[in-house]
Amino acid sequence: MLTRVALALMWLLHCLPLPLLARAGEVLGLLLMGLARERRNVVHINLELCFPDLTVAQRDRLARAHFRAFGRALAETTIAWWSDVERVRKLATVEGKQHFDAANRSGPVIVLAPHFVGVEILAIRLSIEENAQSMYSHQKNAVFDRFLVSRRTRFRPIRLASRQEGIKPVVRGLKARLPLFFLPDMDFGPRDAIFVPFFGVPAATVDAVPRLAALTGAAVVPVLIEQKPAGEGYLIRFLPAWENYPSRDFPADTLRMNRFIEECVNAAPEQYYWLHKRFKTRPPGEKRIY
Repeated sequence: MLTRVALALMWLLHCLPLPLLARAGEVLGLLLMGLARERRNVVHINLELCFPDLTVAQRDRLARAHFRAFGRALAETTIAWWSDVERVRKLATVEGKQHFDAANRSGPVIVLAPHFVGVEILAIRLSIEENAQSMYSHQKNAVFDRFLVSRRTRFRPIRLASRQEGIKPVVRGLKARLPLFFLPDMDFGPRDAIFVPFFGVPAATVDAVPRLAALTGAAVVPVLIEQKPAGEGYLIRFLPAWENYPSRDFPADTLRMNRFIEECVNAAPEQYYWLHKRFKTRPPGEKRIY
């Protein structure tokens, strides 16, 4: 019942004009910062680990900016969830799509999407024009799980492969030339993961990107979503396909991926998804971080 009430309240938000929605989202983010103590602590721990050279005051300001960016993205995601096609297109403009198109004409494609706060908007916006598949972790709340699936497939029947199914359906999809939309920077536990530095901290990282690329001959095309000033929406940027990737040295390939994500984070650190327990899984013998 609470989930349905929360979704109904969020539905009301999507009716607001974009400048007002952005400001309301920033306020929402600051409220979450004040109320969600555990997640606030996660953000502070992540920032301390990844930016040890910043002062405490600088990290506090960055945490505050992150919650504003997160709250704004959450509020503006209501447009992607409920508004019509034209409004979703206006919310997020796309640049560099020729890089994706060129790779897609040549063979299988893995679209690599680092986990920035607007990634839900990114996925739904791109589904307007492109068929794709993506890995999906089922939500514990059944109502919210069904809601997310319905929203992510509202413009096109995107194939959502459950992580519980393994990668075989994904491989079949890639070989059938169905692009894979992949978020590479989440901690899903030790299974199928190797420890690779992320901002100098060992992080459990799935090496599926180089393995899938090697298995299927897929090109890896990065895509980023940038939050523009309040009221101006988002910019989605496709980058050129990576050259000489994979190298068949999968740990080195995974490290290259993490270093690329680090570069993207450094360009807009407040917009990265610091709420996630990125370092939850530890190497054997290491103490828990969170």
